[in-house]
Amino acid sequence: MSLAGRHTQLRQLAMFGIIGVTATAAQAAIALWTDARIGLPPVAANGLGYVCSCSISFLGNAWLTFQRPALHGPTLLRYAGVSIAGLALSEALTFLFADLLGWPFAFALIPVVTLLPLLSFVLSKSYAFADRETVGQAS
Repeated sequence: MSLAGRHTQLRQLAMFGIIGVTATAAQAAIALWTDARIGLPPVAANGLGYVCSCSISFLGNAWLTFQRPALHGPTLLRYAGVSIAGLALSEALTFLFADLLGWPFAFALIPVVTLLPLLSFVLSKSYAFADRETVGQAS
């Protein structure tokens, strides 16, 4: 990989991290608040937080990380697929740790906010925000 390619990849990773931390903090704050103040069950509270964080993540990563148009239909559809997979994993982890294992909700969010961002970066870079030629080669 060329020096310019490494620089681009490091910039993308840093931006993805900043946006991801922002989106994840929003998800956790919304989930904890709706659980504590509104009384939503943990899985519902986490789901609501996740949906809110997706807006931050999609727009931020489209515009700032991968410099793609946010209103591009195929990109939005691929992102939706990645997001749905992320939501399924997020809900499954929340159900496992909070409901089945009885962990306090705040602790049950730890695996969610650590594992999901890693998976999300890989899928976002290689699929959701990839250019059409790269996605076509992966098919």
